[in-house]
Amino acid sequence: MVEKWHEMDILVPISPQMASWSPGTPCSCDCFVSVPPASAIPAVIFAKNSDRPRDEVQEVLFVPAGTHAPGSWLQCTYIEVEQVSKTHAVILSRPSWLWGAEMGANEHGVCIGNEAVWTKEPVGEGEALLGMDLLRLALERGSSAQEALHVITGLLERYGQGGSCREDPTPFCYHNTFLLADRTEAWVLETAGRLWAAQRIQEGARNISNQLSIGTDISTEHPELRPHARAQGWWDGQDNFDFARVFSLTQQPVRMEAAKARFQAGWELLQRQQGGITAEVMMGVLRNKESGICMDSGGFRTTASMVSILPRDPTQPCVHFLTATPDPSRSVFKPFIFGVGAAQVPQVMSPTFGAQDPVRTLPRFQTQVDRRHPLYRGHQVALGLMESEQDRGQQLRQKQRDLEQEGLEAVRGLLAGERAPPHQELGGLFRAFVEKENQAYA
Repeated sequence: MVEKWHEMDILVPISPQMASWSPGTPCSCDCFVSVPPASAIPAVIFAKNSDRPRDEVQEVLFVPAGTHAPGSWLQCTYIEVEQVSKTHAVILSRPSWLWGAEMGANEHGVCIGNEAVWTKEPVGEGEALLGMDLLRLALERGSSAQEALHVITGLLERYGQGGSCREDPTPFCYHNTFLLADRTEAWVLETAGRLWAAQRIQEGARNISNQLSIGTDISTEHPELRPHARAQGWWDGQDNFDFARVFSLTQQPVRMEAAKARFQAGWELLQRQQGGITAEVMMGVLRNKESGICMDSGGFRTTASMVSILPRDPTQPCVHFLTATPDPSRSVFKPFIFGVGAAQVPQVMSPTFGAQDPVRTLPRFQTQVDRRHPLYRGHQVALGLMESEQDRGQQLRQKQRDLEQEGLEAVRGLLAGERAPPHQELGGLFRAFVEKENQAYA
Protein backbone atom coordinates (compact mmCIF):
# COMPACT_ATOMS: atom_id res chain seq x y z
CA MET A 1 0.00 0.00 0.00
CA VAL A 2 1.12 3.54 -0.75
CA GLU A 3 -0.05 6.42 1.45
CA LYS A 4 -1.20 9.45 -0.53
CA TRP A 5 -2.49 12.77 0.75
CA HIS A 6 -5.37 14.40 -1.09
CA GLU A 7 -5.85 18.15 -0.82
CA MET A 8 -8.87 18.99 1.38
CA ASP A 9 -9.15 15.25 1.89
CA ILE A 10 -8.68 12.45 4.35
CA LEU A 11 -5.54 10.33 4.48
CA VAL A 12 -6.38 7.11 2.68
CA PRO A 13 -4.23 4.26 1.43
CA ILE A 14 -4.54 3.64 -2.32
CA SER A 15 -4.46 -0.02 -3.33
CA PRO A 16 -3.03 -1.21 -6.67
CA GLN A 17 -6.57 -1.92 -7.88
CA MET A 18 -7.62 1.64 -7.05
CA ALA A 19 -4.60 3.05 -8.84
CA SER A 20 -5.37 1.09 -12.03
CA TRP A 21 -7.91 3.61 -13.32
CA SER A 22 -6.72 5.28 -16.54
CA PRO A 23 -7.24 9.03 -17.13
CA GLY A 24 -8.31 8.27 -20.71
CA THR A 25 -11.16 6.02 -19.67
CA PRO A 26 -14.73 7.34 -20.06
CA CYS A 27 -16.51 7.34 -16.72
CA SER A 28 -19.72 8.35 -15.06
CA CYS A 29 -21.28 8.90 -11.62
CA ASP A 30 -20.63 7.48 -8.15
CA CYS A 31 -23.06 7.41 -5.20
CA PHE A 32 -22.29 6.59 -1.56
CA VAL A 33 -24.22 6.12 1.67
CA SER A 34 -23.32 5.41 5.27
CA VAL A 35 -25.94 4.09 7.69
CA PRO A 36 -25.14 3.83 11.44
CA PRO A 37 -23.07 2.25 12.90
CA ALA A 38 -20.85 3.02 9.88
CA SER A 39 -21.40 6.75 10.44
CA ALA A 40 -19.44 8.54 13.14
CA ILE A 41 -22.62 10.28 14.32
CA PRO A 42 -26.23 9.03 14.63
CA ALA A 43 -27.07 10.03 11.06
CA VAL A 44 -27.26 8.62 7.56
CA ILE A 45 -24.66 10.26 5.32
CA PHE A 46 -25.37 10.45 1.55
CA ALA A 47 -23.01 11.58 -1.22
CA LYS A 48 -22.80 11.76 -5.00
CA ASN A 49 -20.48 12.94 -7.75
CA SER A 50 -22.31 13.73 -10.99
CA ASP A 51 -20.03 13.01 -13.95
CA ARG A 52 -21.39 14.48 -17.16
CA PRO A 53 -20.18 16.02 -20.47
CA ARG A 54 -17.45 18.39 -19.35
CA ASP A 55 -19.03 21.64 -20.58
CA GLU A 56 -22.51 20.89 -19.26
CA VAL A 57 -23.69 23.32 -16.57
CA GLN A 58 -25.49 22.15 -13.44
CA GLU A 59 -27.72 24.56 -11.58
CA VAL A 60 -29.15 24.23 -8.07
CA LEU A 61 -32.92 24.54 -8.15
CA PHE A 62 -35.23 25.03 -5.18
CA VAL A 63 -38.88 24.12 -5.72
CA PRO A 64 -41.35 24.84 -2.88
CA ALA A 65 -44.09 22.42 -1.87
CA GLY A 66 -47.19 22.71 -4.01
CA THR A 67 -50.82 21.71 -4.47
CA HIS A 68 -52.18 20.85 -7.89
CA ALA A 69 -55.61 20.70 -9.49
CA PRO A 70 -57.19 17.26 -10.01
CA GLY A 71 -56.60 15.93 -13.51
CA SER A 72 -53.62 18.21 -14.23
CA TRP A 73 -50.58 17.01 -16.16
CA LEU A 74 -46.90 17.76 -15.68
CA GLN A 75 -44.36 18.37 -18.46
CA CYS A 76 -41.10 16.54 -17.77
CA THR A 77 -38.06 16.65 -20.06
CA TYR A 78 -39.72 14.92 -23.02
CA ILE A 79 -43.17 13.66 -22.00
CA GLU A 80 -46.07 14.62 -19.76
CA VAL A 81 -47.15 12.61 -16.72
CA GLU A 82 -50.24 12.84 -14.59
CA GLN A 83 -49.68 15.23 -11.69
CA VAL A 84 -50.44 14.35 -8.05
CA SER A 85 -52.43 16.56 -5.69
CA LYS A 86 -49.51 17.54 -3.43
CA THR A 87 -45.75 17.73 -3.99
CA HIS A 88 -42.92 18.16 -1.47
CA ALA A 89 -40.36 20.97 -1.43
CA VAL A 90 -37.11 19.86 -3.08
CA ILE A 91 -33.55 21.06 -3.62
CA LEU A 92 -32.06 19.73 -6.87
CA SER A 93 -28.70 19.70 -8.62
CA ARG A 94 -29.54 19.28 -12.29
CA PRO A 95 -28.14 19.71 -15.80
CA SER A 96 -29.76 23.02 -16.64
CA TRP A 97 -31.25 21.88 -19.96
CA LEU A 98 -33.57 19.22 -18.53
CA TRP A 99 -36.50 18.98 -16.11
CA GLY A 100 -35.25 16.26 -13.77
CA ALA A 101 -32.11 16.13 -11.63
CA GLU A 102 -28.90 14.19 -11.10
CA MET A 103 -29.26 14.34 -7.31
CA GLY A 104 -31.31 16.09 -4.71
CA ALA A 105 -33.28 16.01 -1.48
CA ASN A 106 -36.74 16.85 -0.22
CA GLU A 107 -38.12 18.49 2.91
CA HIS A 108 -38.68 15.07 4.55
CA GLY A 109 -35.00 14.15 4.48
CA VAL A 110 -35.10 11.88 1.43
CA CYS A 111 -32.03 11.97 -0.84
CA ILE A 112 -31.62 10.30 -4.23
CA GLY A 113 -28.81 9.96 -6.77
CA ASN A 114 -28.93 8.08 -10.06
CA GLU A 115 -26.42 6.27 -12.28
CA ALA A 116 -26.35 5.20 -15.92
CA VAL A 117 -26.37 1.44 -16.55
CA TRP A 118 -26.54 -0.85 -19.58
CA THR A 119 -28.01 -4.35 -19.29
CA LYS A 120 -29.21 -7.20 -21.52
CA GLU A 121 -32.51 -5.36 -21.84
CA PRO A 122 -32.24 -3.14 -24.94
CA VAL A 123 -32.03 0.62 -24.50
CA GLY A 124 -34.41 2.34 -26.89
CA GLU A 125 -34.06 5.87 -28.22
CA GLY A 126 -37.79 6.54 -27.90
CA GLU A 127 -38.63 9.44 -25.61
CA ALA A 128 -40.07 8.54 -22.22
CA LEU A 129 -39.02 9.49 -18.69
CA LEU A 130 -35.32 10.05 -18.12
CA GLY A 131 -33.81 8.51 -15.00
CA MET A 132 -33.28 12.10 -13.87
CA ASP A 133 -37.00 12.80 -14.31
CA LEU A 134 -37.82 9.73 -12.22
CA LEU A 135 -35.46 11.01 -9.51
CA ARG A 136 -37.16 14.40 -9.27
CA LEU A 137 -40.64 12.90 -9.37
CA ALA A 138 -39.71 10.53 -6.53
CA LEU A 139 -38.40 13.40 -4.39
CA GLU A 140 -41.51 15.48 -5.04
CA ARG A 141 -43.84 12.59 -4.19
CA GLY A 142 -42.07 10.34 -1.64
CA SER A 143 -41.83 11.11 2.09
CA SER A 144 -39.43 8.21 2.79
CA ALA A 145 -36.78 6.37 0.79
CA GLN A 146 -39.04 3.33 0.45
CA GLU A 147 -42.00 5.44 -0.64
CA ALA A 148 -39.79 7.20 -3.22
CA LEU A 149 -38.70 3.80 -4.52
CA HIS A 150 -42.34 2.84 -5.04
CA VAL A 151 -42.91 6.12 -6.91
CA ILE A 152 -40.09 5.28 -9.33
CA THR A 153 -41.18 1.69 -9.94
CA GLY A 154 -44.80 2.76 -10.46
CA LEU A 155 -43.80 5.43 -12.98
CA LEU A 156 -41.48 2.98 -14.74
CA GLU A 157 -44.37 0.56 -15.17
CA ARG A 158 -46.72 3.23 -16.51
CA TYR A 159 -44.43 5.42 -18.64
CA GLY A 160 -41.14 3.57 -19.10
CA GLN A 161 -37.67 5.14 -19.32
CA GLY A 162 -35.91 6.45 -22.40
CA GLY A 163 -34.68 9.38 -24.43
CA SER A 164 -31.32 11.03 -24.93
CA CYS A 165 -29.56 11.97 -21.69
CA ARG A 166 -27.26 14.64 -23.07
CA GLU A 167 -27.64 17.92 -24.90
CA ASP A 168 -26.37 16.69 -28.25
CA PRO A 169 -27.95 15.70 -31.59
CA THR A 170 -26.30 12.26 -31.25
CA PRO A 171 -28.45 10.28 -28.79
CA PHE A 172 -26.87 8.97 -25.58
CA CYS A 173 -29.33 6.64 -23.87
CA TYR A 174 -29.19 4.37 -20.84
CA HIS A 175 -31.19 2.74 -18.10
CA ASN A 176 -30.73 3.71 -14.46
CA THR A 177 -29.75 2.64 -10.99
CA PHE A 178 -30.64 4.70 -7.93
CA LEU A 179 -29.40 5.16 -4.38
CA LEU A 180 -32.17 6.40 -2.08
CA ALA A 181 -31.68 7.38 1.56
CA ASP A 182 -33.60 8.88 4.46
CA ARG A 183 -33.00 9.36 8.18
CA THR A 184 -33.29 5.63 8.98
CA GLU A 185 -32.16 3.56 6.00
CA ALA A 186 -31.13 3.40 2.35
CA TRP A 187 -32.23 1.48 -0.74
CA VAL A 188 -30.41 0.52 -3.93
CA LEU A 189 -32.79 0.28 -6.90
CA GLU A 190 -31.44 -1.14 -10.17
CA THR A 191 -33.47 -1.20 -13.38
CA ALA A 192 -33.45 -2.93 -16.76
CA GLY A 193 -36.16 -1.36 -18.90
CA ARG A 194 -39.37 -1.65 -16.87
CA LEU A 195 -37.93 -4.46 -14.74
CA TRP A 196 -36.11 -3.86 -11.46
CA ALA A 197 -34.61 -5.25 -8.28
CA ALA A 198 -34.08 -3.44 -4.96
CA GLN A 199 -31.92 -3.98 -1.90
CA ARG A 200 -32.57 -2.51 1.54
CA ILE A 201 -29.58 -1.14 3.49
CA GLN A 202 -30.29 -0.87 7.23
CA GLU A 203 -26.69 -0.60 8.44
CA GLY A 204 -23.17 -0.22 7.06
CA ALA A 205 -21.83 1.56 3.98
CA ARG A 206 -22.80 1.03 0.34
CA ASN A 207 -21.89 2.54 -3.04
CA ILE A 208 -22.98 2.23 -6.68
CA SER A 209 -21.01 3.01 -9.85
CA ASN A 210 -22.58 2.46 -13.29
CA GLN A 211 -23.04 -1.29 -13.02
CA LEU A 212 -25.52 -3.74 -11.60
CA SER A 213 -24.46 -4.53 -8.03
CA ILE A 214 -27.42 -6.38 -6.50
CA GLY A 215 -26.67 -10.10 -6.48
CA THR A 216 -28.77 -12.66 -4.61
CA ASP A 217 -29.59 -10.30 -1.71
CA ILE A 218 -32.81 -8.91 -3.22
CA SER A 219 -35.29 -7.30 -0.83
CA THR A 220 -38.05 -6.74 -3.40
CA GLU A 221 -38.36 -7.03 -7.18
CA HIS A 222 -40.61 -6.66 -10.21
CA PRO A 223 -43.00 -9.66 -10.31
CA GLU A 224 -41.96 -10.47 -13.89
CA LEU A 225 -38.21 -10.20 -13.27
CA ARG A 226 -37.44 -13.92 -12.91
CA PRO A 227 -40.05 -15.18 -15.41
CA HIS A 228 -38.63 -12.77 -18.01
CA ALA A 229 -35.04 -13.86 -17.33
CA ARG A 230 -36.04 -17.50 -17.69
CA ALA A 231 -38.03 -16.87 -20.88
CA GLN A 232 -35.00 -15.13 -22.41
CA GLY A 233 -32.73 -18.06 -21.51
CA TRP A 234 -30.62 -15.95 -19.15
CA TRP A 235 -31.51 -18.05 -16.08
CA ASP A 236 -32.36 -21.73 -15.84
CA GLY A 237 -34.69 -21.35 -12.88
CA GLN A 238 -32.57 -23.75 -10.81
CA ASP A 239 -29.49 -21.78 -9.74
CA ASN A 240 -29.72 -19.03 -7.15
CA PHE A 241 -31.05 -15.93 -8.88
CA ASP A 242 -28.21 -13.38 -9.03
CA PHE A 243 -29.66 -10.22 -10.55
CA ALA A 244 -26.33 -8.64 -11.52
CA ARG A 245 -25.01 -11.85 -13.07
CA VAL A 246 -28.23 -12.65 -14.94
CA PHE A 247 -28.92 -9.17 -16.36
CA SER A 248 -25.41 -7.77 -16.92
CA LEU A 249 -24.10 -7.71 -20.49
CA THR A 250 -21.65 -10.46 -21.40
CA GLN A 251 -19.55 -7.93 -23.30
CA GLN A 252 -19.49 -4.79 -21.19
CA PRO A 253 -19.08 -1.31 -22.74
CA VAL A 254 -15.73 0.30 -21.93
CA ARG A 255 -17.43 2.78 -19.60
CA MET A 256 -18.88 -0.08 -17.53
CA GLU A 257 -15.57 -1.93 -17.35
CA ALA A 258 -14.03 1.28 -16.00
CA ALA A 259 -16.85 1.52 -13.45
CA LYS A 260 -15.74 -1.77 -11.86
CA ALA A 261 -12.48 -0.21 -10.69
CA ARG A 262 -14.29 2.88 -9.37
CA PHE A 263 -16.85 0.72 -7.60
CA GLN A 264 -14.09 -1.27 -5.89
CA ALA A 265 -12.18 1.91 -5.03
CA GLY A 266 -15.27 3.53 -3.53
CA TRP A 267 -16.03 0.40 -1.53
CA GLU A 268 -12.47 0.31 -0.15
CA LEU A 269 -12.56 3.98 0.83
CA LEU A 270 -15.82 3.47 2.72
CA GLN A 271 -14.74 0.25 4.43
CA ARG A 272 -11.57 1.85 5.80
CA GLN A 273 -13.66 4.54 7.47
CA GLN A 274 -16.34 2.21 8.91
CA GLY A 275 -17.60 3.70 12.17
CA GLY A 276 -16.00 7.04 11.41
CA ILE A 277 -17.78 8.26 8.29
CA THR A 278 -18.73 11.94 8.41
CA ALA A 279 -19.73 14.55 5.85
CA GLU A 280 -16.04 15.56 5.63
CA VAL A 281 -15.02 11.96 4.95
CA MET A 282 -17.60 11.74 2.16
CA MET A 283 -16.30 15.01 0.69
CA GLY A 284 -12.82 13.49 0.73
CA VAL A 285 -14.07 10.41 -1.13
CA LEU A 286 -15.71 12.60 -3.78
CA ARG A 287 -12.41 14.49 -4.19
CA ASN A 288 -10.35 11.32 -4.70
CA LYS A 289 -8.69 11.65 -8.11
CA GLU A 290 -6.47 8.52 -8.04
CA SER A 291 -9.53 6.27 -8.18
CA GLY A 292 -11.27 8.28 -10.91
CA ILE A 293 -14.15 9.11 -8.53
CA CYS A 294 -13.25 12.79 -9.02
CA MET A 295 -12.69 12.67 -12.75
CA ASP A 296 -11.90 14.75 -15.81
CA SER A 297 -11.25 12.70 -18.93
CA GLY A 298 -12.61 11.62 -22.28
CA GLY A 299 -14.92 14.63 -22.59
CA PHE A 300 -16.49 13.93 -19.18
CA ARG A 301 -15.82 15.39 -15.74
CA THR A 302 -17.43 15.73 -12.33
CA THR A 303 -19.77 18.64 -13.00
CA ALA A 304 -21.38 18.89 -9.53
CA SER A 305 -21.29 17.18 -6.14
CA MET A 306 -23.53 16.74 -3.12
CA VAL A 307 -23.16 15.45 0.47
CA SER A 308 -26.07 15.21 2.93
CA ILE A 309 -26.36 14.64 6.68
CA LEU A 310 -29.66 13.00 7.66
CA PRO A 311 -29.82 12.86 11.50
CA ARG A 312 -31.72 10.02 13.15
CA ASP A 313 -33.19 12.59 15.58
CA PRO A 314 -36.24 14.05 13.80
CA THR A 315 -35.91 17.30 15.75
CA GLN A 316 -32.58 18.02 14.05
CA PRO A 317 -32.54 19.44 10.52
CA CYS A 318 -31.13 17.56 7.56
CA VAL A 319 -28.23 19.40 5.94
CA HIS A 320 -27.38 19.18 2.24
CA PHE A 321 -24.03 20.44 0.95
CA LEU A 322 -23.98 21.30 -2.78
CA THR A 323 -21.19 22.67 -4.98
CA ALA A 324 -23.13 23.97 -8.05
CA THR A 325 -19.71 23.97 -9.78
CA PRO A 326 -17.47 21.33 -11.37
CA ASP A 327 -14.47 19.51 -9.84
CA PRO A 328 -15.14 19.03 -6.11
CA SER A 329 -11.39 19.13 -5.40
CA ARG A 330 -11.53 22.83 -6.35
CA SER A 331 -15.08 23.67 -5.32
CA VAL A 332 -16.90 24.67 -2.15
CA PHE A 333 -19.53 22.45 -0.52
CA LYS A 334 -22.18 24.93 0.68
CA PRO A 335 -24.88 24.00 3.23
CA PHE A 336 -28.60 24.08 2.44
CA ILE A 337 -31.32 23.54 5.06
CA PHE A 338 -35.07 23.53 4.41
CA GLY A 339 -36.54 26.40 6.41
CA VAL A 340 -38.93 29.32 6.30
CA GLY A 341 -36.53 31.46 4.28
CA ALA A 342 -35.55 28.82 1.74
CA ALA A 343 -35.83 30.21 -1.79
CA GLN A 344 -34.21 30.06 -5.20
CA VAL A 345 -30.70 31.57 -5.23
CA PRO A 346 -30.27 33.54 -8.50
CA GLN A 347 -26.48 33.08 -8.66
CA VAL A 348 -26.85 29.31 -9.21
CA MET A 349 -29.77 29.52 -11.65
CA SER A 350 -29.06 29.23 -15.37
CA PRO A 351 -30.73 31.50 -17.93
CA THR A 352 -33.88 30.19 -19.60
CA PHE A 353 -34.72 30.24 -23.30
CA GLY A 354 -38.43 29.35 -23.38
CA ALA A 355 -39.85 27.88 -26.56
CA GLN A 356 -36.56 28.61 -28.38
CA ASP A 357 -34.57 26.31 -26.12
CA PRO A 358 -32.80 23.61 -28.21
CA VAL A 359 -34.40 20.94 -26.02
CA ARG A 360 -37.89 22.23 -26.91
CA THR A 361 -37.49 22.78 -30.67
CA LEU A 362 -37.67 19.82 -33.07
CA PRO A 363 -35.43 18.22 -34.11
CA ARG A 364 -33.81 18.67 -30.73
CA PHE A 365 -30.32 19.95 -29.91
CA GLN A 366 -29.50 21.43 -33.32
CA THR A 367 -28.09 24.59 -31.74
CA GLN A 368 -26.24 25.47 -28.53
CA VAL A 369 -26.92 28.15 -25.95
CA ASP A 370 -24.87 29.54 -23.06
CA ARG A 371 -26.35 28.10 -19.86
CA ARG A 372 -23.65 29.28 -17.44
CA HIS A 373 -25.01 30.81 -14.24
CA PRO A 374 -23.15 33.59 -12.37
CA LEU A 375 -21.40 31.32 -9.85
CA TYR A 376 -20.31 28.96 -12.62
CA ARG A 377 -18.78 31.88 -14.55
CA GLY A 378 -16.89 33.12 -11.48
CA HIS A 379 -15.70 29.61 -10.71
CA GLN A 380 -14.42 29.20 -14.28
CA VAL A 381 -12.28 32.31 -13.87
CA ALA A 382 -11.02 31.03 -10.52
CA LEU A 383 -10.05 27.65 -12.02
CA GLY A 384 -8.14 29.45 -14.77
CA LEU A 385 -6.19 31.47 -12.19
CA MET A 386 -5.46 28.35 -10.14
CA GLU A 387 -3.87 26.82 -13.22
CA SER A 388 -2.06 29.88 -14.60
CA GLU A 389 -1.09 32.07 -11.63
CA GLN A 390 0.37 30.12 -8.73
CA ASP A 391 0.19 32.80 -6.02
CA ARG A 392 -3.27 34.07 -6.94
CA GLY A 393 -4.49 30.52 -7.42
CA GLN A 394 -3.29 29.49 -3.96
CA GLN A 395 -5.05 32.49 -2.44
CA LEU A 396 -8.32 31.54 -4.12
CA ARG A 397 -7.93 27.92 -3.04
CA GLN A 398 -7.41 29.04 0.55
CA LYS A 399 -10.54 31.20 0.36
CA GLN A 400 -12.46 28.13 -0.80
CA ARG A 401 -11.11 26.05 2.10
CA ASP A 402 -11.92 28.74 4.65
CA LEU A 403 -15.45 29.23 3.35
CA GLU A 404 -16.19 25.50 3.35
CA GLN A 405 -14.79 25.15 6.86
CA GLU A 406 -17.01 28.01 7.99
CA GLY A 407 -20.05 26.14 6.68
CA LEU A 408 -18.98 22.86 8.29
CA GLU A 409 -18.41 24.56 11.64
CA ALA A 410 -21.82 26.24 11.50
CA VAL A 411 -23.50 22.89 10.79
CA ARG A 412 -21.46 21.13 13.48
CA GLY A 413 -22.59 23.66 16.07
CA LEU A 414 -26.19 23.44 14.92
CA LEU A 415 -26.33 19.62 15.15
CA ALA A 416 -24.52 19.65 18.49
CA GLY A 417 -27.16 22.00 19.90
CA GLU A 418 -24.62 24.74 20.53
CA ARG A 419 -26.46 27.22 18.36
CA ALA A 420 -30.12 27.43 17.39
CA PRO A 421 -30.57 30.14 14.76
CA PRO A 422 -34.09 31.19 13.75
CA HIS A 423 -35.73 29.23 10.91
CA GLN A 424 -35.49 32.26 8.64
CA GLU A 425 -31.71 32.22 9.01
CA LEU A 426 -31.53 28.46 8.35
CA GLY A 427 -33.52 28.85 5.15
CA GLY A 428 -31.15 31.54 3.93
CA LEU A 429 -27.94 29.66 4.76
CA PHE A 430 -27.25 28.43 1.23
CA ARG A 431 -27.84 31.87 -0.27
CA ALA A 432 -25.40 33.42 2.22
CA PHE A 433 -22.61 30.99 1.31
CA VAL A 434 -23.23 31.29 -2.43
CA GLU A 435 -22.94 35.07 -2.12
CA LYS A 436 -19.71 34.75 -0.13
CA GLU A 437 -18.22 32.43 -2.75
CA ASN A 438 -19.26 34.76 -5.53
CA GLN A 439 -17.57 37.65 -3.74
CA ALA A 440 -14.38 35.60 -3.37
CA TYR A 441 -14.22 35.23 -7.16
CA ALA A 442 -15.15 38.85 -7.94
